[in-house]
Amino acid sequence: MANTADTLTRLDGTPLRVMTVDDEPSLIELLSMAMRYEGWEVFTARSGTEAVRVARESQPDAIVLDMMLPDFDGLEVMRRIRAFQPDVPVIFLTARDGVSDRISGLTAGGDDYVTKPFSLEEVIARLRGLLRRSGATSPSPITQLVVGDLVLDEDSHEVTRGGDPINLTATEFELLRFLMRNPKRVLSKAQILDRVWDYDFGGQANVVELYISYLRKKIDAGRDPMIHTMRGVGYVLRPA
Repeated sequence: MANTADTLTRLDGTPLRVMTVDDEPSLIELLSMAMRYEGWEVFTARSGTEAVRVARESQPDAIVLDMMLPDFDGLEVMRRIRAFQPDVPVIFLTARDGVSDRISGLTAGGDDYVTKPFSLEEVIARLRGLLRRSGATSPSPITQLVVGDLVLDEDSHEVTRGGDPINLTATEFELLRFLMRNPKRVLSKAQILDRVWDYDFGGQANVVELYISYLRKKIDAGRDPMIHTMRGVGYVLRPA
């Protein structure tokens, strides 16, 4: 199941800012989705030059940084960013797992190291640990997700629409939570499977369709619909 731990926020209660840097668009998208699911604000870059510019503008609380980029390597990116943001935690991603690469990344000041291929859960878990240790975070006192007149309480697992209580199974709750953490964002069946059922897309799209239909009967029945199907793409939750 998706992560149900307390949402981490900045000390002032605003969302944590995390930057992911990789030249593979599909990998950036997967990492970004996982980070947004945690409630974090996500910034992305596909080259070293772009990463330095985005970091200067966004001042991220942590960076997930590919070691191999098209213009210059991750070590140089980190050096340039640390020149104006000296304490930002960095997790290196690399396809190489040689001992010398690990040592070069960590002795240069990197905080952690993940070798491709990796699980999204592992990267998120390491990020959460780094962010906690860096002192940038506090558990969020806000446990409610609100989209239009739909309200989901992550602690009590209570859901209401227009003030009317809605009873959901555990899986329906996780699916709705994922949709509500990504409002107005089209989510593919593969992304939903990965985050809610925790396994890769392999012809199991029917289980997503089934649970979307369950949710619609409970959330949208007799009301203006909030859950919409984007043909050939996926699903999106929008305020009615």
